[in-house]
Amino acid sequence: MNRRTFLVQAAASAGLLAAKGKKIPIGLELYSVRQELQKDDVGTVKAVAKLGYEAVEFYSPYTGWTAAKAKEMRKLLDDLGVKCPSTHNSATTFAPDKIEHAMELNKILGSNLIIMASAGRVTDLAGWKGVAEKLNTAADKLKSAGLRTGFHNHLVEYQPIEGKMPMEVLAAETTKNVVLQLDVGTCVEAGVDPVAWMKKYPGRFASMHCKDWSKDPAIGFKSLLGEGDAKWKQIFATAEKVGGVECYMVEQEGSRFTPMETAEKCLASIKKLRG
Repeated sequence: MNRRTFLVQAAASAGLLAAKGKKIPIGLELYSVRQELQKDDVGTVKAVAKLGYEAVEFYSPYTGWTAAKAKEMRKLLDDLGVKCPSTHNSATTFAPDKIEHAMELNKILGSNLIIMASAGRVTDLAGWKGVAEKLNTAADKLKSAGLRTGFHNHLVEYQPIEGKMPMEVLAAETTKNVVLQLDVGTCVEAGVDPVAWMKKYPGRFASMHCKDWSKDPAIGFKSLLGEGDAKWKQIFATAEKVGGVECYMVEQEGSRFTPMETAEKCLASIKKLRG
């Protein structure tokens, strides 16, 4: 081994060790335990904290809360030592008559990231440019309140329209203040390499949804984290060295276990894979 090769390999190893040692909270996207949450939100958040999760992400029904309800939930989170760094929202949340309420609730919860979970039906690139404009407008409005916005990808955003992927349009047409929340499972399902994707848009991935996917049609998204086709060790290393990740959110659409058992097993898996 010559000196140059040695130094390159040593630098790469040091970078990987630094990534592994970085403190990134692991949370649960509460859609993963939606049946339980709908029946007893307080009990469900307590159960999630007991599993060892450090953060949670509430999804769109939370926008129906009053400020008083949000304050009660924030107190519960504080008592449990759990953070709420982001929320998952429908496109309607970004309407002028609703965004103010979402901002109020997120500030109370301690969240600084209001994610658009879906753009709704968009059929052409012009439409996706319109979505990008909406995100930029939201980003400008939220910035003064110390908040950010972002977009959560699904399979459809990686399927080309007029020769270009909608996610490419969103990444190119939005400012760097707009987070590209990476759903790993749907990215892998689309045949896109999450590692290459993060390297193409460095620093844009403050939040990541950790969901696996298997090419076995009998399994698909029902594989536990670490059992599918995602190359998690490389994904975690890239997210921390290049992607700018601030929080990992486990997301699960179901498995051979109960939702809570699935959440527990996925948490153990992500800790093992991340090292």
